[in-house]
Amino acid sequence: MHKVLIHPATYENVRAAIDRVFALFPVPIRGRKVLLKPNVLRSGGAHEGITTHPAVLRAVVEKVAALEPAALIVGDNPGLFNYGANEEAFTKTGLMEAAAGHYRNIGLDSVKMPFDAAFMPAVSVSRAVLDADVVISLPKFKTHGLTVMTGAIKNSYGILPGAQKALLHRAAGSPERFHELVVEVFRLRVPDLFIVDAVVGMEGNGPASPDLREIGLVLASDNAVALDAVIATMMGLDPGRLRFLRTAKEAGLGDFESEAIEIIGEMRKIPDFKVPPLGGEAIIGNPAMQAILHQRGAVRPHADPALCTGCGTCVEQCPVSALAMSDGVPQVDAASCIACFCCQEMCPEKAIALT
Repeated sequence: MHKVLIHPATYENVRAAIDRVFALFPVPIRGRKVLLKPNVLRSGGAHEGITTHPAVLRAVVEKVAALEPAALIVGDNPGLFNYGANEEAFTKTGLMEAAAGHYRNIGLDSVKMPFDAAFMPAVSVSRAVLDADVVISLPKFKTHGLTVMTGAIKNSYGILPGAQKALLHRAAGSPERFHELVVEVFRLRVPDLFIVDAVVGMEGNGPASPDLREIGLVLASDNAVALDAVIATMMGLDPGRLRFLRTAKEAGLGDFESEAIEIIGEMRKIPDFKVPPLGGEAIIGNPAMQAILHQRGAVRPHADPALCTGCGTCVEQCPVSALAMSDGVPQVDAASCIACFCCQEMCPEKAIALT
């Protein structure tokens, strides 16, 4: 049976909730490499409620650091509007300060991994995620126009650097297929623990809605399916109607049925909680969003000959070997490029632009 903790919290006293999380889910930390992955959708103030709150991250950083890991990294790859701006997003949200010196731009180094060829034959995953002995996911309690809600499973979409997120959105082609895609990404490296910032949640047409709700909770589990089922239930949703939860259950990743979940704490349905349409029409049928996906997915790297020194760093770092030197300047094979933009991030001369 899966356990899900529901613990009262404010941003002022959240450390007590975090201590309770680690007492209930004692993940081995000492001497191991640990990665904390908050939800960093884009740059914005903590008051906007679109990212994991700095107070939650700070409490987890302090707790994990006290458990003496061999290494502690805090990182994420922001969403559609902040490709390549990891530091900016972390700084403006207050998460850079909360990381207390443990922040790393995990978009700088990635590894090519085989993927479901129905979407894309390979994807690039941040190396820091794959190298970690322990991954702790820190989602935000939010709605999402395409997956209806975003929580433990959807937070793993941020292990993918660059515009390949947009490419995968386009490759999915429908809300139903995107639900399946999210699970495929999650399976690339299933986190070991999930701690949800539900002190202030988001309702309406998330994941960047202005409609916030005071909830006053921290949720946690070592099983994402059970945790997301609890979030869905609190939002007034039937977990069994969410395709990504059905897909995850069929893949053996957990169970969303109430009889398979032990609630530690008190679960209450949030009254009149506003959620997007179950069919995903809020995004998939939005012409403006489709235009953004097309624009972002079509971007490719190009080297400026006036700045490029021909050092070959970009060629060496490309996880799918989509770059090759020609006349001393790297050229991209657009058909092979998965738009992870590791080349731009790693270029010592800042000679690569995205066009």
